Amino acid sequence: MGLDWNDPENGNNSEASKSQDKPAEKIPHEALQPVKASDKRVINGTSDINQLAPFKYPWAWNYFLNANKNHWSPTDVDLKQDVIDYNEKLSPAEKKLVTDVVSYLTTSDIQAMRNIGLAVMEKMTAPELQIYQARQMYEKSLHTWAFQYFIEQIGIAEDIYNRYRVIPEIHQKVEATNQYLKPVMQPDLDLNDSESLNQFMQSYAFFSGVFEGCWIYNAFIPIFTLQNRGLMQGLAQLCQYIFRDLTMHIDFGTQVLRSIQEETGFKWNQQKNADLWQLCYELEQAYIERLLEQPVSDMSTSDYLNHFRHVANRRALSMGMTPPFDEQTDAFPWLDKKASIGREETDSSSHEIQSSGSLSWD
Repeated sequence: MGLDWNDPENGNNSEASKSQDKPAEKIPHEALQPVKASDKRVINGTSDINQLAPFKYPWAWNYFLNANKNHWSPTDVDLKQDVIDYNEKLSPAEKKLVTDVVSYLTTSDIQAMRNIGLAVMEKMTAPELQIYQARQMYEKSLHTWAFQYFIEQIGIAEDIYNRYRVIPEIHQKVEATNQYLKPVMQPDLDLNDSESLNQFMQSYAFFSGVFEGCWIYNAFIPIFTLQNRGLMQGLAQLCQYIFRDLTMHIDFGTQVLRSIQEETGFKWNQQKNADLWQLCYELEQAYIERLLEQPVSDMSTSDYLNHFRHVANRRALSMGMTPPFDEQTDAFPWLDKKASIGREETDSSSHEIQSSGSLSWD
């Protein structure tokens, strides 16, 4: 027996059929003038954010283009020798050092990804800025995968992922990061309001200058130190790829902060800056004392903290702040050079990538 299509219970009565035959109403359209580059702003812009060019910030687009030259995958890296090093060559203190560093870095890249996606990217009102930040989010996901790949290949127990909640010195850094993230995550944060703008700038300065610029930047020192002794070469290569991404993130964040200052007339609160750097130094001190509670060759707590103060002064200056510490000697001058290793283009068996395969280490 056929259905009665005029039966309302069949959801297709004659009135409904007639309404479906009506053409959809046209959305009113008003022709608009193209966006002018001079009208764009880093934040609080009012021009159409969907129009990419003309660029107001060509440097942001160049970051995106350069980032795309650094394609890589964790599975490009052979970790067979690392398995032997970790299980047979590392001392108990060195093994603890590696697992503590990796446990922190795994968590930190997830926090950085959330910061970009939930607190920063949507506040940007020029598409060339947002596009590079979308790339940053991808890279943070890639970095998290790299550490997961290392953990899996080495055979480290999965409780390493929970260490940030167990080890106080790591947990304190994670919680401090969350405290700088939470206030600026709401999408309706009005950056025309001076207090909200100050909150946003302090958060952005923390993530760019301290979190990535010092904490994560310096976190690679133990891995590269082991690599300099011929140990954990595969992990060091993964970190080398990540390190190049990281230095671009730091530089981009600095450029964004300086541009906002120029466009809005924003002035740093020197006391808040001083409090920020002091807190982060104290947390870094506790962290490195935990890492090196058992001595490890070629590393010392004093050298690490001297390096933190040296890099912190550099980051502060680049963001337009007063350097927070007395002049310091760089205890690891070789670290900056790691960012430029292996930039030449080489071939991979699966695809062409920037800096694929084996990196030549200095």
